[in-house]
Amino acid sequence: MPHKSGFVNIIGNPNVGKSTLMNNLVGERISIITSKSQTTRHRIKGIVNGEDFQIVYSDTPGVLKPNYKLQESMMKFSTSALVDADIILYVTDVVETIDKNEDFLKKVQNTDIPVILILNKIDLTTQDKLVELMDMWKDKLPKAEIFPMSAKENFNVSNLFNRILELLPEGPPYFAKDEMTDLPARFFVNEIIREKVLTNYDKEIPYAVEVEVEEFKDEPKIINIMAVINVERMSQKGIIIGHQGKALKKVGTEARKDMEAFFGKKVFLKIYVKVAKDWRNKENKLKGFGYNQ
Repeated sequence: MPHKSGFVNIIGNPNVGKSTLMNNLVGERISIITSKSQTTRHRIKGIVNGEDFQIVYSDTPGVLKPNYKLQESMMKFSTSALVDADIILYVTDVVETIDKNEDFLKKVQNTDIPVILILNKIDLTTQDKLVELMDMWKDKLPKAEIFPMSAKENFNVSNLFNRILELLPEGPPYFAKDEMTDLPARFFVNEIIREKVLTNYDKEIPYAVEVEVEEFKDEPKIINIMAVINVERMSQKGIIIGHQGKALKKVGTEARKDMEAFFGKKVFLKIYVKVAKDWRNKENKLKGFGYNQ
């Protein structure tokens, strides 16, 4: 039986639903989903296996004009996704303007890789406006196939999956058939904690945070984890910890419950906070946190 395999890279502007789509296509919660923009900072791979296929999806950071070195690194992940894919999923929605980030869109226009344009959040518009938007996108990306959908409601995702299978080239699997991602367990601990920071704190705080896992001991009945929440200023450290440590305790409790669901076993989690001054603009810090590889 012929075997198909390939890389399907998900790109687009912030907050259009890339991570929701990724998780639906993979069937597992791999990428962070929040209402805040710039949630995804890395390229996150999710692998879907069948008897005669393997699809390697990549969720990427939202396209933006960088204001500091961290965002420059995030943009490199997004730009690289334009050249190492077998299929590109360009995600937009019915809310954002069609000419947003025109420079990046021109790169999508000029690629020879098959592009599927995902017009997401169609539950937020009318049929007439949807038809108008689809016509506009046909002019903008004439070579792309257009899939209107609602990733949040899981509408039209199965049809997209089938079309991806049709477009995949033939080839052997790139990863073992029992793998769900190429990322280590520590990465998902980091992401789960960072998600809880994103959902529990406002304004600049979530964007000034980076998580490090200092200890991960997987024992027969329990996983022992020690993690550090890095912030840029002492005042941010106080906000993260909160009065009598209540805010940090809430983050830890919520994160531990998600980790136990993710790993399928008990977790003992200890989190502390430290200041890594101006880490978003320091090359050595970014490299240590897994950026600028």
